[in-house]
Amino acid sequence: MAEHRDDPELFWVDPKFRGVFPLDEFHISRSLARRIRTCGFTVTINSDFAGVVDGCADRADTWINPELRRLYQQLHGIDRAHSLEVWDGASLIGGVYGVVLGAAFFGESMFSRRTDASKIALAYLVDRLRQTGFTLFDTQFLTAHLASLGAVEVPRAVYHGALKQALEVDADFTADLQQTPQGVIQRITQTS
Repeated sequence: MAEHRDDPELFWVDPKFRGVFPLDEFHISRSLARRIRTCGFTVTINSDFAGVVDGCADRADTWINPELRRLYQQLHGIDRAHSLEVWDGASLIGGVYGVVLGAAFFGESMFSRRTDASKIALAYLVDRLRQTGFTLFDTQFLTAHLASLGAVEVPRAVYHGALKQALEVDADFTADLQQTPQGVIQRITQTS
């Protein structure tokens, strides 16, 4: 991370408590399920990685500096960073991106330009992670927004154990999946 957009220094974060999404506990409210079914948005992966990173950085206070943007682009180029995009026609209205190691997905940031676009992105992301063999979805920190969707905090030692296990397994973020709105809702609500 960087302290802010103009800070050239980067630092590593290993908090005492880590935010994670237990993949089988993602919560879709009735209103979010209805929104996913009726919104008409299109969801893609890796179609506009740079656009998602830029969307995440497009706020008054951001930790994504030019060096981080460059490094994320490099990771994307070697298939270690991925994005999930939400589109309204030709407009990128939301998305999430992260880094992949083994069966761990490290959610770096997300953004929304329309109501619920980031929640829709997270629902599709959780469904993709579950279907493609991921065991750990790291959110770094727990926010009220993430907690409302099922994210929790775990102690550092528990996180490190889960990370060690996830690094010993392979998962394929880019596997060819048919993710329909109804399918995403059905798969997630069956286990949550």
